Amino acid sequence: MKLLIVEDDPSLLELMRRALAEEKYVVETASDFAGADAKIAGYTYDCILLDIMLPGGSGLRLLDHIKEQGRRENVIIISARDSLDDKVYGLEHGADDYLPKPFHIAELKARIRSVLRRGRTGGNLSIEYGNVSIQPDSGCVEVAGTPVQLLKKEFDILLYFMQRPGHIVEKSVLAESVWGDHADQADDYHFVYAQMKNLRRKLEAAGADIEIKAVYGFGYKLVKLQQEL
Repeated sequence: MKLLIVEDDPSLLELMRRALAEEKYVVETASDFAGADAKIAGYTYDCILLDIMLPGGSGLRLLDHIKEQGRRENVIIISARDSLDDKVYGLEHGADDYLPKPFHIAELKARIRSVLRRGRTGGNLSIEYGNVSIQPDSGCVEVAGTPVQLLKKEFDILLYFMQRPGHIVEKSVLAESVWGDHADQADDYHFVYAQMKNLRRKLEAAGADIEIKAVYGFGYKLVKLQQEL
């Protein structure tokens, strides 16, 4: 899962970044309006933690940009401005939650898990495709009811595709979604190939009736074995 923290207070930004990185999220940050706008325009995220008061502009304008573009990111507004008008505006314009400062990190983590669960699974804790089931909260994967042990990045890749069955995903999009925007500094995608090879081998060995197929010239696509590309 990939998060973007938009916060201009350096100490709070670092506190949030470290706490969420410990939860195994891929965490990126921005400290002003322009930086956040560039990040949102160039990358995709599972959840954006959005402060309202930012150097260079309002976080509510960023929220408008996200929704105008038809983006699917979950957004949690985090602000010291505990104004009813701000809260109502944010929620009516597509924000998924509103967390006033100060807050406990434990509550922040719980809010993130909640919006991710609602946004991706409609409130259901598990995602199922074919005979494969994955639980984002617990990190458990089962094939036909039998647990399968995956490494962290293998799990992240599988979760990404289980949320998008039948969709062709470019290698570059997969890399930056699972590894963060530092992935675009790599000269090639051998790290993607290696993790993908291991994941596909484990799914096949477990008897999965789904497969992440390579689509020549494009990327990858999650399909059921009987389906044609």
